[in-house]
Amino acid sequence: MTSSNVTLVAPVKGVVVPLADVPDPVFAEGTLGQGIALDPLGGCLHAPCAGEVIQCARTHHAFTIKSDEGVEVLVHLGLDTVALEGKGIEPCVSLGQRIEVGEPLCYFDVDQLVCEAVSLVTPLVVLDAGGREWVSLDLRAGDIVQRGDPLVVLGPERLDDDVTDEEGSDGQALERSLVLAIESGLHARPAARLRAIARDHQVSLSLLRDARTASSDSVSALMNLGLECGDDVVIRVKGRQAEAALAAAMALLTTPEGHGPGQAEAATSSPAPSVDLPAGQLAGLVASAGIATGPLATLSVKLPEVPLEGLGRKLESPRLKEALERVGRQLEAARERAERSGQTAEAEVFEAHQAWLEDPDLVASSISRLEEGLSPGQAWREALDAEADRLRATGNPILIGRIADLRDLQRQVMLEFSEGEGSGFGDITPGAIVVAEDLTPSTFVDLCALKPAGICLAAGGTTSHVAIMARARGLPCLVAMGGGLMEATESCLDRAVVLDADNGRLELEPDQARRDQVVADIAARQARAEEERAEAHLEVVTRDNRMIEVAANIGSAEEARQASDCGADGVGLMRSEFLFLGRDAAPEEDDQRQEYQASVDALGSRPVIIRTLDIGADKQLPYLTLPAVPNPALGVRGMRLWQTQPALLDTQLRALLGVKPLRHLRIMVPMVSDASELEWVRERMEALAAEMRLTELPLLGAMIEVPSAALCSAAMAKVADFLSIGTNDLTQYGLAMDREDPQLAAQADVLHPGVLRLIQATLSGTANRCPVGVCGAAAGDDLAGPLLVAMGVSELSVEPSRIASVKARLRRLDAAVIAREIDTLLAMPDAASVRKALAPLVDAALDVEPTPERILT
Repeated sequence: MTSSNVTLVAPVKGVVVPLADVPDPVFAEGTLGQGIALDPLGGCLHAPCAGEVIQCARTHHAFTIKSDEGVEVLVHLGLDTVALEGKGIEPCVSLGQRIEVGEPLCYFDVDQLVCEAVSLVTPLVVLDAGGREWVSLDLRAGDIVQRGDPLVVLGPERLDDDVTDEEGSDGQALERSLVLAIESGLHARPAARLRAIARDHQVSLSLLRDARTASSDSVSALMNLGLECGDDVVIRVKGRQAEAALAAAMALLTTPEGHGPGQAEAATSSPAPSVDLPAGQLAGLVASAGIATGPLATLSVKLPEVPLEGLGRKLESPRLKEALERVGRQLEAARERAERSGQTAEAEVFEAHQAWLEDPDLVASSISRLEEGLSPGQAWREALDAEADRLRATGNPILIGRIADLRDLQRQVMLEFSEGEGSGFGDITPGAIVVAEDLTPSTFVDLCALKPAGICLAAGGTTSHVAIMARARGLPCLVAMGGGLMEATESCLDRAVVLDADNGRLELEPDQARRDQVVADIAARQARAEEERAEAHLEVVTRDNRMIEVAANIGSAEEARQASDCGADGVGLMRSEFLFLGRDAAPEEDDQRQEYQASVDALGSRPVIIRTLDIGADKQLPYLTLPAVPNPALGVRGMRLWQTQPALLDTQLRALLGVKPLRHLRIMVPMVSDASELEWVRERMEALAAEMRLTELPLLGAMIEVPSAALCSAAMAKVADFLSIGTNDLTQYGLAMDREDPQLAAQADVLHPGVLRLIQATLSGTANRCPVGVCGAAAGDDLAGPLLVAMGVSELSVEPSRIASVKARLRRLDAAVIAREIDTLLAMPDAASVRKALAPLVDAALDVEPTPERILT
């Protein structure tokens, strides 16, 4: 097939700069494609061709146009102008807009950009030539061209058999087909992660489906593709790190999305609403189990009141941008807090909200409404209303479930322009059972400050962000109760009701006997918890006279203080990586020392085990560039990081060695494969201690997470002062099952006899030469915990809130009952067999009557 030439004209009067001379390797090396650059002599960029605007940078410095002939061309104002966050640039077009050649793309303040940008040199790059060949024009460096002069000519389209994959052959432009494996489809969180992959690798990344294309710059565009699990999709990546970015994106899209701890069960085992309930009862899906009783209250959150009309785009656009930046900072602060405290699921919620807030499509849609005379608050409201309508029109329940998140952003930004509060919390009192159509994550947090007893929602789902947060807080919650919830409960307001979130029902007309029963049940649970808390500070001795320490897993000095208050015998695991996250640079030695010192001080004379930085290819730091790999779990992480980043370890070791008194400190190294690695750390620690003229050293230990370490524990015990088994990773590596894969969740079981044999090998290899603890999730498991004690573990480290109950349970334990059957358990064929046999053993060891449910487990 042939066609005529395509001519791209100069977007601005300027001085010609060959692309190879542009002081930016992304352009100079042709990473994005062939092109030419101009040093502008004007203050407005114009369209180099007629076509559709298919990309508008969030910071207004770059525009991509797809010409009528199918050529994609990028006009990029200056170099590193993205860092200006749009300052001094006024866009004139929006995404999806039809534009004619010569029409303005943006106006810019030449003086401001000259002072603040690296350079004003403006590349024009052909991202996709559509099979056309580049035709050289007689232009030389230093020539001055007028706006509208021919700048680039592309020849006729070549025949298909003449087209070569030149870009792909050198790794600069790659394309792959795949089948989406994310169970919930391409919703907000994976879309945000895809955007992060593109940004981290500095590539352009897009998905193609049925002739529709969505750039990773736009979370909305990605979601609007409507991709569901099993759909075919093409991924296209361009850039210097295209191969690494493609591998990371492929891994994300072809791996079923994992659930956080405790989420998989809640997401899959919730009972569906029943139509056979007695009169006066309403059914819902169990988002968070529990039981509660209290007065029924209605929550109706109204949108903030904002002015309808504005003062025009020129005046209102900066105000909208400032509001988005303020909300963005609030979200970033919330994300950092969640990440530092180990609340990964909540951190991902806030990260997804950040990505949506910066979505160029939503911003462009709002800006276009400013041109219609709307105020910034109203423009943002209508833009997000339209986006919510698009999500609802997909019919995809997961995407529809994300509308609550969109409403959250809508409300937060509108509050920046509000003329009233619009809270809608009314007279809700502590202890109320709150019913609402739906809740946004931020409204949920605000509501929890009022201490409700439970929540019932007409909408939502068990995988919604609110459901995740309710489970994390232990707040009984039902969702998806249907559109009739509000009407059905209207006549019951202020009446005492029962929320049985264990069985998925709201009882609107409980009699006095039922309410008394629930109150008694709640009181019994609370009394039991209070008794356990009263004895939480006492040591634990099992009925067969085994001394067991129950320590805490923490992520900060504040959590160390909580652990001390909860009765922890020490800290079994402090995750130091939370000091390193949410920063632009690694924490200084003094900053680290202060946090470590505060943690040690909080526990008094009790030992504190601090794990050195456990970061790697699966969780990158912005200031620590590591190559992306197809399987991050097997990449550079933990101990392996120190071989390439020794200065990072030295700083952390110096900070740890500065803690006083060192006899209370324990240093633990993650992802150790063999004794020689730990020996290397010990030598380095001793050398630094000598430089600091220290007369004592802290104890040094290793995590047993890798099968080789478990099998070589005898050699490890000669080097280590203590060992701690990380059951989560040991299970993952021992069974070769990704612990984040929900399809494998039932099989990736710590009670698999293969994993138990690795634990047994660790314990028998040490031969009591050094203590062995467990800091993984199994330490707090009702079945696994007692078994670990029976096998010989001397310390269990759990979340602070679990300490009292775990201690109480262990005091009732006769571990010898289980110990006699360990060989039998380890000889069983699978985890299910172990669980079935172990349940009655644990009941017998605790001297309790086994329930029918436990017998059948």
